[in-house]
Amino acid sequence: MSEAGPAVTTDAEAERVVRYMYEHDPASCGAGMVLESAGIGRARLSMQVRADMMNGHGTCHGGFVFMLADSAFQFACNSRNELTVAAADAIEFVRPGHTGDVLTAEAVERSLAGRSGVYDIAVTNQAGDIVALFRGKSRRIRGTVVPEAPETPEAESSR
Repeated sequence: MSEAGPAVTTDAEAERVVRYMYEHDPASCGAGMVLESAGIGRARLSMQVRADMMNGHGTCHGGFVFMLADSAFQFACNSRNELTVAAADAIEFVRPGHTGDVLTAEAVERSLAGRSGVYDIAVTNQAGDIVALFRGKSRRIRGTVVPEAPETPEAESSR
């Protein structure tokens, strides 16, 4: 075990770490986000836009779009079971979301060097149109997401 904790070496282990983090994230769950998939350095979330997410223009408040992208970023950069936080992020809003739209945020790791990473997140609607483009920069800190190494099916069956 390294100083950073149990190493995650497969997409299945990464998905277990991300699911653990998602289950302990009341903000993402409270906004109705659904974790669709995850792997090492990536995550995909969706969220249906509700009437209470509308702004004064009658479109989805940018804060909810940002939150969806930021949550995908959070899960992708913590997928290795190493505590990682945002160092900086930026978003470009391309088109509005509307009540009933299903927005999907797909985070992809672009660079990981030492304790710093760069992630791109595309937010699309149900038609596949880009709603926003988000870039997050991460910084690994001490600790792990899951206190112990994530269970594998092989480890569970050997008990």
